[in-house]
Amino acid sequence: MSTGNVQIGKSVPDFQATAVVDGAIKELKMSDYKGKYVVFFFYPLDFTFVCPTEIIAFSDRVEEFRKINCEVIAASVDSQFTHLAWINTARKDGGLGSMNIPLVSDVSHNISKTFGVLKEDEGIAYRGLFIIDAKGIVRQITINDLPVGRSVDEALRLVQAFQFTDQHGEALKMVLIMLIGRVHCSF
Repeated sequence: MSTGNVQIGKSVPDFQATAVVDGAIKELKMSDYKGKYVVFFFYPLDFTFVCPTEIIAFSDRVEEFRKINCEVIAASVDSQFTHLAWINTARKDGGLGSMNIPLVSDVSHNISKTFGVLKEDEGIAYRGLFIIDAKGIVRQITINDLPVGRSVDEALRLVQAFQFTDQHGEALKMVLIMLIGRVHCSF
C-alpha cells in the first residue's frame, strides 16, 4: 500500500479529476465541495463483484446524506469511459445503472497515492473511505482489504456524529468535566 499524505485533523488535499456525474463526463475538484461534508470512497475496479453492491447502496441512499449537507463521491483507477460503460450497463447484467453520485477516474493513480490507498503491486485501490468536514478537514479514515465492502449505515452514522460534536462540542466537554468531577472510582 502506498503511503499517502492524508491525515485526520488536516486539510484534505485538493485535486481535479475527470468524473462521470449525472451520466456525463465532467471535471470535478474536491474544493468544489467546501462548505459540505463529503464521504469520499475508493473501490478497486469497475465490473467486479463487491464493488457494485456498495456503490449502488451509497447512490440509492445519497439523499439521506444530502439532507445533512453531505455529498458522496466514489473513485477507482478506471477511466471515465469504463465508468460510463459500467453505468450504462443494467444492474441485472452486473452494471450500476443510473448513478446519483460522481465516479472519479484516477487512471494516473495520483489520487489513490495521495490518499494512501493504492495497492501498488496490482495498480488498484484498496477500499478506502474518508469523511471530510465542511471546512475541508479530514475527520475519519478507514481502509479495508479488497474483499470487504463498507456500510452505508455506518458512514451516515459517522457523519451525523461528527456534525453533532461540531455543533455541541464545547457543551459536551463541560458535561464530561462535570461528570468526571463527580465520579469516584475505587478498585
